[in-house]
This record gives sequence, C-alpha cells and structure tokens, in this order.
Amino acid sequence: MTNPMEAFWWLFAIVLMALGLIGTVIPIVPGTTIILAAAVVHRVALGADRSLGMSALITMLVLTLVTYAIDAAAGFLGAKRFGATKWGLIGGAAGALLGLFFGLLGLFVGPVIGAIAGEIIGGKEVMKAGRAGWGTFLGGLAGVIAKLFIGLIMIVIFLMNVPSPL
Repeated sequence: MTNPMEAFWWLFAIVLMALGLIGTVIPIVPGTTIILAAAVVHRVALGADRSLGMSALITMLVLTLVTYAIDAAAGFLGAKRFGATKWGLIGGAAGALLGLFFGLLGLFVGPVIGAIAGEIIGGKEVMKAGRAGWGTFLGGLAGVIAKLFIGLIMIVIFLMNVPSPL
C-alpha cells in the first residue's frame, strides 16, 4: 500500500520540477533553482531513506550553479564571437536591464537592440553592428537550450534516485 504523504510529496516534487523546467526557457525565472528546491523539499519531507542521497543533491546543486554561469556568459560569448566590441557588450547589458521593463519580449529583444545600439554609438557600421546583435541573440539562445538540457538532466537524476511511491 502506498503511503499517501509519500505520494503527495513525490507528486509535489514532479509538478514543481515541471514548472522549473518551463522556467529554464524564460529569462529571469530561476528554473534549475526551482528544480533543485523541489528535490530538497522532497528530501526534507521524506528523509534520506526515501529520497535523494547527498551525492545526488550535490550534483544537482553543481548543475544549478553551472546554469547561472551559462546565463551570465552566453550572450557575452555570442556577441564576442560575432565581433562585438566593448561598446556592444555594454549596450547588450544595458539592453538586458531595460528589457526587464518590457516583459518577456523585452527580455529577449533588449540585449540584441542594446548590442546593436552600442556598436553604432561606438562607431561601427550598421551591418557590423547587426552582426554583434545577431551574436548576442545566438549566444542567448544557446544558453537557453543548455539550461533546458541541464534542467532535464536534473529531473532524470531525481527520477533515477528516488523510489517511486507506487
């Protein structure tokens, strides 16, 4: 017979992890942190014998920290790869901050427009400035894909290490 509380905490963790996975593709939402929090809550609620071991939790913590590094570096590296100067990088960062005030679309478009504007202010031709903006976009997209993949890995770690309540 399944313990109802164990089934509840298992379902709670899975739902929270699904929300976290969605959060990995939405800027500002700490998707992998939500996935990690679900695993920690599951461990606290059910104890070590019915939940994740410490090594699995530490692995999930490290993966969460990796996603923060990816978030910080992806747009920057993409912009640099496509020829952005310090002006484009500063513009991209400013565009990201301004994009916060314009909802979800602003979070995606702000860094791109900012990088292009920064390059133009720095004296680059429009086409070369557009290349820096394109690099910012591609870097950000690569970062989102990497975070989604890492979020999936974290969920698999959870599912492989936690006994099913059924």
